[in-house]
Amino acid sequence: MAAMKSYSVGLRESALQFPRHNCANKYKRSGKWRPPQAAVIPNFHLPMRSFEVKNRTSAEDIRSLRLITAIKTPYLPDGRFDLEAYDALVNMQIVNGAEGVIVGGTTGEGQLMSWDEHIMLIGHTVNCFGTSVKVIGNTGSNSTREAIHATEQGFAVGMHAALHINPYYGKTSVEGMVSHFDSVLPMGPTIIYNVPGRTGQDIPPRVIHTIAQSSNLAGVKECVGNDRVEQYTDKGIVVWSGNDDECHDARWNHGATGVISVASNLVPGLMRKLMFEGKNTELNSKLLPLIDWLFQEPNPIALNTALAQLGVVRPVFRLPYVPLPLAKRVEFVNLVKKIGRENFVGEKDVQVLDDDDFILIGRY
Repeated sequence: MAAMKSYSVGLRESALQFPRHNCANKYKRSGKWRPPQAAVIPNFHLPMRSFEVKNRTSAEDIRSLRLITAIKTPYLPDGRFDLEAYDALVNMQIVNGAEGVIVGGTTGEGQLMSWDEHIMLIGHTVNCFGTSVKVIGNTGSNSTREAIHATEQGFAVGMHAALHINPYYGKTSVEGMVSHFDSVLPMGPTIIYNVPGRTGQDIPPRVIHTIAQSSNLAGVKECVGNDRVEQYTDKGIVVWSGNDDECHDARWNHGATGVISVASNLVPGLMRKLMFEGKNTELNSKLLPLIDWLFQEPNPIALNTALAQLGVVRPVFRLPYVPLPLAKRVEFVNLVKKIGRENFVGEKDVQVLDDDDFILIGRY
């Protein structure tokens, strides 16, 4: 106890010995105030990555994929993930010829997930299906720090590639976009996602041409239109159409490798046929009414409604998403009958759900 008291006194005494400066007098003597110089700190961040061969996929492997499904995330009545329904959905994709899945994208409602949920679902998908389908984790963010951290974790749990969007809402400059993407590209195969309708900012071609110098750039998911698609494919850059209604023409007329699709959640076999079996304007025309129906409200509202009515997921919505109104639900049932129930996922009869059948979850 005496030792502690002595130590305390010593601290007080040493504190009294610190020189005291009169700042006002100092500035008065110098005659001119000088701002402090900013410290320039080099970027010591090294990518947290592994080159072990398990689950390793090259960017070239990703570039060959023609049908990638932006997979839906289903929920239990309390709002947690329904992994049994999710596994069934992924299995249906594999059986019907999808070559890759986007996990936790906009369609999969990554924007409504915690990062713990997000990375867990990526890891679960890799563990269960990583030998049968390419798992592409949406680890993008408008925060470069978050994008780096999530991408490190995603590759650590085995995802084959990352999907990255440009910083949204708090938008940045062209130079900022390049720096943002350069921060994540060293970690592994990467698809850049351009969807100005959601981000409020287009990724201009000069950004893509600049980052294309990285061997890890697998390609671009492009939603601006087929003129932009062709602008890239003419330069040898791989592109997937991000628009189901344009993907047939993108694939066969504008050089796109394939599509990252929402509609393939519902009709994976038909979407595979559209991407693999040559021009088929008849099939494309047959699918367009369904695709139009899917995007009458912001995605994934219609998709969630459709999968519930097909009986392959529970009718549970995480807010702020809510089901389509009754008239639109009836319209979907008629579309299924016209296209053929056998072409859709699941085995139950399609039905019109009542408003009371849906569960809306705000806290989960």
